[in-house]
Formats: sequence, structure tokens, C-alpha cells
Amino acid sequence: MGYVFTSYYIVLGVSFLISLIAQIIVKATFNKYTNVQASTGMTGAQAAAKLLMSQGIGNVGIGRIAGSLTDHYNPSNNTLVLSEPVFGHSSISAIAVAAHECGHAMQHATGYFPLTLRTKLVPAVNISSRVSWIFIIIGLFFYSTVANWFLYIGIILFSAAVVFQLVTLPVEINASRRALTLLKQNGILEGNENAAARKVLNAAALTYVAAACVSILQLLRLIAIARSRSD
Repeated sequence: MGYVFTSYYIVLGVSFLISLIAQIIVKATFNKYTNVQASTGMTGAQAAAKLLMSQGIGNVGIGRIAGSLTDHYNPSNNTLVLSEPVFGHSSISAIAVAAHECGHAMQHATGYFPLTLRTKLVPAVNISSRVSWIFIIIGLFFYSTVANWFLYIGIILFSAAVVFQLVTLPVEINASRRALTLLKQNGILEGNENAAARKVLNAAALTYVAAACVSILQLLRLIAIARSRSD
């Protein structure tokens, strides 16, 4: 049991460190370019509207949401939601984030398979990610054949969350690539501003890479524990 708890705290510590570093880099980069205004003076909402129009996407609503870095595109109702620091501001960070969300709208409009797959996985993952830890905790705290089966079931359910994180990576990377291409094509950012937008989106991608790494690390640790108990 001591080995289980030691392993758990090691993985927890490493996972926390990975997530913390990613968050620090994202916030530092976003805040840096929040203070740099785009030469066109276009706000995030205006940039999003222009980019969507340039792609012939006219059925997407653009809304506002409280908070910071809470921006997202909802394919279920074709709504692109921008946070307060993005919606009405003309910084490079605001335009880069807005363009990224437009990238998701483009993916939806063109039937980009990884986005379609991720959307279909959401309901199942929401359930499995919650239920998995019930089985895992029962499996870890009791020593019996039945408890071991609970642990294995929990690992299988947790694997769904790992798959979701892995599917998310290409979705987010592709959305950023589309965003950077669109920004150049439409002249919304000029010169070095495009390079700055790339830095903002690359930093944002770190959060998804970190989430995937943490999930994989947790899964490998659980598999190792399950195998050690079977020996």
C-alpha cells in the first residue's frame, strides 16, 4: 500500500508541475501581447467576423463570455464565444485567439474528422472520466480478485479520457494553423504581428500538450500498479 501511495504522490507532483509550467507560459505570452495593439485596430470580434465571412461561413454567431481564456467554439449550435479580453480588444493576443476559434468553425464547416470525432466522444468521456476514479479507488484500497477487476475496469474507463486528449491535439494544432493562414491572407495582422500571433497560439497549444502528457502519465502509472498487483 505504501508503494501505491508513493507512486500516486510522485505522479501527482509531476503532473502538477507540468500543468503549472504550461499555464505560466500561456498567461505570460498572452499578457505580453495583450499590451501590443494590432496596427489595423481591429477587435477580436471584428476579426472573427471578417475571417468567417472570408470563408463563406455566415451561420456562426459570435458572442461574449466572462473570464479570461474561456474562448471556445460550440459546434452543436454554431456559436463562437469570445472572452472579455478578446471580444472588444484590438491586441495581437485578442486577434490570435479569435482567429483560432474561427479555425474550429472552419473545421466544423468542412467536416474535419478529428473535430467530429472529438465532439462525438464528449458525452462518453464526461461520464467515463467521473466513473473511472470510483472503480480505481475501490481497486486500490482493497486487495482481492474482485478489487483487481474494479481497478482494470477503472483503467479502461480512464483510457477514454486519454484518447480524448490525444484526439484534441491535432484539432487544436490544425485550428491554429488555419488561423495563422487566414490572418495573413486577410491582412488583419501585418509584418512581425503575424510572428507574435504564432507565439501566442504556440503557447496556448502547450496547455493541450500538457494535458495529454498528464493523462498518459496517470494511465501508465495505473497500468504499472495493476501489473504489480497481478504478479
